[in-house]
Amino acid sequence: MFHHFHDKNKHYKGQGSISANLLFKMIKYFGPKNILSPEEFINKYKNDRLKKSHLCFTFDDGLKCQYDIALPVLEHFKIKAFFFVNSINLTDKPIFLELFRAFRHLHYQNVDDFYSEFYRVLNYKKIDKFFLTKSKIIEKWKKKFPFYSYSDIKFRMLREYLLSDNQYKYTMFKLFKEKKFDFKKKIKQLYLNKKDIKNLSSLSHNIGLHSHSHPTLMRKEKKSKQIYEYKKNKKILEDIIKSKINSMAHPCGSYNNSTLNVLKNLNLDIGFRSTTVVDMNMNKINNSKFEIAREDHTNILKGISL
Repeated sequence: MFHHFHDKNKHYKGQGSISANLLFKMIKYFGPKNILSPEEFINKYKNDRLKKSHLCFTFDDGLKCQYDIALPVLEHFKIKAFFFVNSINLTDKPIFLELFRAFRHLHYQNVDDFYSEFYRVLNYKKIDKFFLTKSKIIEKWKKKFPFYSYSDIKFRMLREYLLSDNQYKYTMFKLFKEKKFDFKKKIKQLYLNKKDIKNLSSLSHNIGLHSHSHPTLMRKEKKSKQIYEYKKNKKILEDIIKSKINSMAHPCGSYNNSTLNVLKNLNLDIGFRSTTVVDMNMNKINNSKFEIAREDHTNILKGISL
């Protein structure tokens, strides 16, 4: 599972991002022949013919850095991959998730400096008490997402469980003003456009669903909202690529039984989650065709020598 890539010019180096050169080395390490195309992976999964050496590459969030940096490496090796794309960024109402990430990496020495400034502007006096009440959940998240630091997890906990969407955005935009950050210009540089997506599809990469607006906790959404998110996502992307979509990935790995039923009704072939941890509601690691486990590239890099 890949997200962010950096270079020396257009795309910034941030938390968890890698270069084209490192991606090249990873592919050489695993062996290009072991990296299956989406079509091969789906067919082998359906027929129970996947081997331990078989891999597939997935790219989440429809990011422009994936197109500019990772795609040329994939094409060099003739590797085809899954690209899971949010569709709201293709409308006149883009989401700010990636914009907020870019801001904290471009305007602060490190991410912990950003967290300190965020808490200062938020001015929530009981923040330590809040984290204490969530200590068990924090440990659970750390086990599930080991590539996040405790500071990362606490920030996400605050964002998901304490702040409303408007409170979070209000705090971020106050920081934008302090740093004189031109977000309108930056946001256009972050996401794939329709031409990019169409070209990826023409090169035989698999364009998959990642919801319309990328809710960070899909499992908390009503079923009607989940239906809207995936139907809207599917309609917009299929109109672009002029082909049926058969894959998806859960935004932030969040879903519930309602989500699985929604996906079943969309006649998809496969769906991916974002960890290899077997949750309490699962019987095994790949519990269903919409719960295929993935390993984040940062965890993989910790375990191999390049």
